[in-house]
Amino acid sequence: MKLLDFIPIKLNFLLIIGIFLGSYMEIAPRYTLIFIGLTLIFMGIIYSRPEYRHSNWFGVLAAIATLNLGILTVSMAQNKVLANHYTRFEINKIHCWHLKVRKVLKSNYNDRYLVRILGIDSLDASGQLLLTIPIRNTEEQLSVDDEIMLWTSAKALRPPLNPHQFDYAEYMSGLGILHQIQLKSRGFYKKTTKRRTIIGLAAKLRNTIKNRLQNAGIQAKEMGIIQALLLGERKEIDAEVHANYKNAGALHMLAVSGLHVGIILLLLDFLLQPIALLKNGKKIKLAVIVFLLWSFAILAGLSASVVRAVTMFSFIAYALYLNRPSNTFNILALSMFFILLVFDPLLLFQVGFQMSYLAVIFIVWIYPLLQRFWHPRNKLVLKLWQLFSVSLSAQLGVLPISLYYFHQFPGLFFVSNLIVIPFLGLILGLGIAIIIMSLINILPGNLAICYGRLIELMNAVISWVAQQDDFIIKDISFDGTQLLILYFIICFFIILLSKINFRNSVLLLSAIIGFQWWGFYLFRSDIKRQRIVILHQIANSIILHQNGRELSIYSRDSTRSLGLTGTYRVAERISQIAHRPLKNSYKIAEKRLLIVDSLGILPANHESEIVLLTQSPRINLERYLNNNTPQLIIADGSNYLNLINRWKKTSKQKKVPFHYTGEKGAYFIKSAN
Repeated sequence: MKLLDFIPIKLNFLLIIGIFLGSYMEIAPRYTLIFIGLTLIFMGIIYSRPEYRHSNWFGVLAAIATLNLGILTVSMAQNKVLANHYTRFEINKIHCWHLKVRKVLKSNYNDRYLVRILGIDSLDASGQLLLTIPIRNTEEQLSVDDEIMLWTSAKALRPPLNPHQFDYAEYMSGLGILHQIQLKSRGFYKKTTKRRTIIGLAAKLRNTIKNRLQNAGIQAKEMGIIQALLLGERKEIDAEVHANYKNAGALHMLAVSGLHVGIILLLLDFLLQPIALLKNGKKIKLAVIVFLLWSFAILAGLSASVVRAVTMFSFIAYALYLNRPSNTFNILALSMFFILLVFDPLLLFQVGFQMSYLAVIFIVWIYPLLQRFWHPRNKLVLKLWQLFSVSLSAQLGVLPISLYYFHQFPGLFFVSNLIVIPFLGLILGLGIAIIIMSLINILPGNLAICYGRLIELMNAVISWVAQQDDFIIKDISFDGTQLLILYFIICFFIILLSKINFRNSVLLLSAIIGFQWWGFYLFRSDIKRQRIVILHQIANSIILHQNGRELSIYSRDSTRSLGLTGTYRVAERISQIAHRPLKNSYKIAEKRLLIVDSLGILPANHESEIVLLTQSPRINLERYLNNNTPQLIIADGSNYLNLINRWKKTSKQKKVPFHYTGEKGAYFIKSAN
């Protein structure tokens, strides 16, 4: 199948390129709009002339218009080019902020919210921020649509302080959020009057459903799963349960996605079948199905996964109405085009969006091939083979991107899918019925308890699969180049299975050789790497010495260092690790490193190019700098902040460079080869 023969796929491809370009360029929307308008005018002129209607110029102008449309959507989504965007203000200074809560995030040490900016200092303003507030009282937590006033400044979201840590700032930038407001106390004024939105009403309805189900006897762990499956909220899932689903390769079941919405579409199509017998019944049935799907999306908070799933299956429902469900690639392209253009082009950079569409695309592509490969006559075996084929197709589609982002592979993914997916329809159908009964106060307590037991049973099965540690391959080093080449290998392999010939064989072998060559290149690069890294961790000191693929870890507390050093080990493809206690001095690349700990012992005649201050030593740094001339002073995360500020001031007076790891991040020292 030549996919680029389909116009929706071409337009979708061009829109994606435009979104990528727009994310790296800041162009005022008015200029893009003018350019699009001129392009459309020329297209209209060409189309009005029949002799030029099918010329290449029309296609070129349509491509240019679609590219600029992608650039425009990103500009509008980020809002940074708007005159009243909050970045036009001096946000590092104290202002009066008028904020509206858009979404309540999962709490850690603070309550966290995504907020929309309504005004700054009585002036209209736009944009959105991350708001964090210390946890004091759960009754004081904000809700969606709450409006607050506060006096503070905003700060940019910081990148990670240590190498290969999760980059939360980059993740939030994919949501269009670049700054945050961090309150040290709950010092804000909550407005008594607020403008209700449909998202806020849906959040209120979700809270009502949650309270009624809890009153009916459903326990906390099961309640977290119900909220994830039916209400689109994953923030209350138990940490142990979440880890089990992740290790079992069933984490996708906890996010309302194409699988859930597809099952709901099939249930609705079956239940509303009598409507099709009426006059214009098919149109009415289509309208009811689409209305109910989007009602479910609104109830689930219009999260990214819900929106893309409901959009996709709304197009599929329309294709079923036209009796043309076979052209699935066109449907997928149209749904993606609609989501990126109408809802949020920044979804393109989110892992969930990428994995969802890759899984569906590969199911549509590979599943028919597997069914043609083997078609068992036994109905039970056929159903199991179909379930396995769907699971395998989806897993192949997301395998490279899963290895890249999560660095692990659940070997028993097909077991969890074969066991759970058949019951997911029952869980969703019964769950929707229970929610409706709870809202109209006719929910029998025994039914709610039985439903909770069903969820508990599913959790137990997933827990058993997750405990098979031998089948979970963890800590897989995988970079962006390997991601790209592995997709080439998978695609060429599928193409070869579809049509075995010399050309397709050469393409597959070339991709495999490329993957091997890149692995050899990484190995050669790794064994030459020599460096020292001083990491940042609160109340601990950690120094890494990397010698090729060997890593020596010097730390005060080796147990607490495991989290930081574990991610570093995977990313740097380390094969051997040794934990060692910290010494007082080292010689690195012909430079001397002096470590001053809580004892505060400063050698009188110790010429050191680098001085590392740890464990809050009580020293007179000014006196030391009067008699010594180090090239650099480093303070790590084990020191008190007041001492760090004093050392920083002294170093500045003595014109000695000062590096605090909690401010500038880990410090790298290149060692001699």
